[in-house]
Amino acid sequence: MAYRFLHTADVHLDSPLKTLALRNPELSDLIGLATRRAFIRVVDICLEEQVDALVLAGDLYDGDQTSMKTARFIAEQLRRLHEAGIRTFIIRGNHDALSKITTELVMPETVKVFGANAEAVVIDGAGHSPIAIHGLSFAKPHAPLSLLRHYGLPVPDAVNIGIMHTSLGGSEKHDLYAPCSVADLQQSGFRYWALGHIHKRSVVEDTASVVVMPGMPQGRDINEDGRKSVSLVTIRDDRSIVVEERPTAVAQFERLAVDVSGATDWTSMIGDVSFGLHELRASVTAEHLVARVQITGSTDLAWRLRRDLDLVRTELETRGSLIGNVWIDKVQTVCRPPGSVNSRSGAAGELAVIMEDEVNRSEGYRQELRAIVEELRAQLPAELREMFGSDEVSFEENLADIAAGGSAEVMARLRREKVD
Repeated sequence: MAYRFLHTADVHLDSPLKTLALRNPELSDLIGLATRRAFIRVVDICLEEQVDALVLAGDLYDGDQTSMKTARFIAEQLRRLHEAGIRTFIIRGNHDALSKITTELVMPETVKVFGANAEAVVIDGAGHSPIAIHGLSFAKPHAPLSLLRHYGLPVPDAVNIGIMHTSLGGSEKHDLYAPCSVADLQQSGFRYWALGHIHKRSVVEDTASVVVMPGMPQGRDINEDGRKSVSLVTIRDDRSIVVEERPTAVAQFERLAVDVSGATDWTSMIGDVSFGLHELRASVTAEHLVARVQITGSTDLAWRLRRDLDLVRTELETRGSLIGNVWIDKVQTVCRPPGSVNSRSGAAGELAVIMEDEVNRSEGYRQELRAIVEELRAQLPAELREMFGSDEVSFEENLADIAAGGSAEVMARLRREKVD
């Protein structure tokens, strides 16, 4: 008889909303509840698949969470699993290391929350091989060194499963937390590693072990775009492992780039973008689609697009509601007028050269722009300050984008309208 469990991580219940929440109250409400609804789906899948256990590999909460409303929600969902005879194994990650809910909430006896010292829970085989589940929680929000050395040795004759919150070797959007290599995990003697921390799904399999980063069950902003899911894991009688993906996202964030070079007028341009939304919606299985639209190409409409981008957004929001559950996160344009790359003649062309080659690249201008942005950032709530970049490199890249966008906006407003 097989042993089956559901593996997830990085739920981030009740995490603060970011910029999109400031623009659209309905979208704010949707995303504000999405992490909870996604977690309910995780529990639903456990019940539907009649798994033996749910494994939560860190960051169930988002920081020092003290809300009793959240505590009651968690208790209710874990009670559903308890009543179905499904065990729950939880470790704390960097975000919920200090969570009072984790330490103070009275859990059903079928729930095991691992502490700061590594432990192993052995489940005697009842028609399946003995299972040993090893876990270790973050004691503090930062773990600069690998935690692998703290885990115990594999339990003899058991299928050993390790739960760890780790950045592995690091990734573009994640700082180093408890770093270790996939090779080290594969050589540990554990048959399956249930990881958490990196929000993008990855599965590495070899004959010795399976290492799975399930990603997160629900994205919270455009930087967490793409399909979100959990892993359904089956340990067969012969101890082979099968990993299946199960979608969980209530709302899926996606980026959409549409080339409107072939559009002859405003109506056909909107039609091209709307068609792109239709196709994207058809490819997304989540209940809701939240799209960031970038309009590209060479077109006589380039100047008008920049001037009337708010009208484009309104039109696309209307089209989105007609398509069904399509929300517009943001609309951007990088369109250029035909021949604009090589056309630098006339007063407008000379001004464009000055703005691009002299003003935007001057250190004095950059310093002034940097001071304005830093002053604005200081006035924002803490959870919104990364919108201008999470490090110095991304901050400088965003400054360059702001400068380029400002120049394009000026040129767009200087051009006279040729066609309505």
